[in-house]
Amino acid sequence: MFAQKRCVAMLLAGGQGSRLFVLTNKIAKPAVRFGGKYRIIDFPLSNCINSAIDTVGVLTQYRPFELNSYIGNGEPWDLDRMHGGVHILPPYLGAVGGQWYKGTANAVYQNMDFIERNNAEYVLVLSGDHIYKMDYNKMLEYHIANKSDCTIAVLEVPLEEASRFGIMNANPDGSIYEFEEKPAKPKSTKASMGVYIFNKEKLSNYLEADEQDESSANDFGKNVIPAFLKGGERLFAYPFDGYWRDVGTIGSLWEVNMDLLKEKPELDLYDNNWKIYYRHNPAHPQYLGEKAIVKNSLVGDGCEIDGCVENCVLFEGVKIAEGAKVKNSVIMDKVTIEAGAKINYCIVDAETNIGSEVQIGMGAKGAADVSVIGGGLRINSRVVIDNAAIIGEDC
Repeated sequence: MFAQKRCVAMLLAGGQGSRLFVLTNKIAKPAVRFGGKYRIIDFPLSNCINSAIDTVGVLTQYRPFELNSYIGNGEPWDLDRMHGGVHILPPYLGAVGGQWYKGTANAVYQNMDFIERNNAEYVLVLSGDHIYKMDYNKMLEYHIANKSDCTIAVLEVPLEEASRFGIMNANPDGSIYEFEEKPAKPKSTKASMGVYIFNKEKLSNYLEADEQDESSANDFGKNVIPAFLKGGERLFAYPFDGYWRDVGTIGSLWEVNMDLLKEKPELDLYDNNWKIYYRHNPAHPQYLGEKAIVKNSLVGDGCEIDGCVENCVLFEGVKIAEGAKVKNSVIMDKVTIEAGAKINYCIVDAETNIGSEVQIGMGAKGAADVSVIGGGLRINSRVVIDNAAIIGEDC
């Protein structure tokens, strides 16, 4: 048995992210790029190590190769440890057979031996597809102080948006008496963030019961949390008041990137007291040509800009030729944009080439109009692409 760990994190990172369309055709959603140099999964991993939680199981399934390669031995997040560290946990074949993860609860159930080996008293369950900074240790202390069996992080949302979330109805002391999944008429505005802390023994018992229930969807929100409530366990809502975004759609991914360009961003990526760690290549200098214009933009290492860039997030190695104009867009690693191209409200995935005089999104005005160009493509010269287009092949 490993040395005892007070709390082990189980990071659910196997989602397909189908609403991100071509951006997740070849990679898992947590591996999607964000903010000029990060991947989405950098945020929960950084939160863990900043919260002194140094044992993390990453549960992968859909298109795991790039995500697994990116995480590697965990060194960028100080999770390359002999006792603890980060561990990739894919579905596996056991002595009595094997199966894909059937749901979030089943994924953790299949890896209870990992939790047992670390002799953890508490289990932190996380989603790998949210952008936020959070001290999980403070949530753990809240969990212990309330003698809770399950603690759920909640965020106050506007009442008109509450029906989009799982809503926790709680007493004044924070104890939860009811959970409603996307209620048509919500009774409160406490939205679940998909961050849970469980007492290990109770979690093990309920996951075993859930596994035996053939009618269950094997999901924490749909099945396990309601079972805890029905069983009379102590559940508490942990209030979180920081920046948190679900980047499950093209519009939300674009908006979160654009949030970084505000004069005073809510999400501070330059806070030395709570760093967001990431795997990075050796830095290369940026180049701005004599006629280059760059306004209100993040520009990654190694970018070469001779054109006009306004209100954009550019990742490493982007090349923008003279006469090209790129506005309100997210341009990922090693994209080349040739002379005279005009791009507006667009996400361009890595290693794509945009030909000369191409026009994308010329009539676009907001997040609903954002177009997406997949990675590794060639968009030929003078092609015109409408608003909100999804392009997954050369054209």
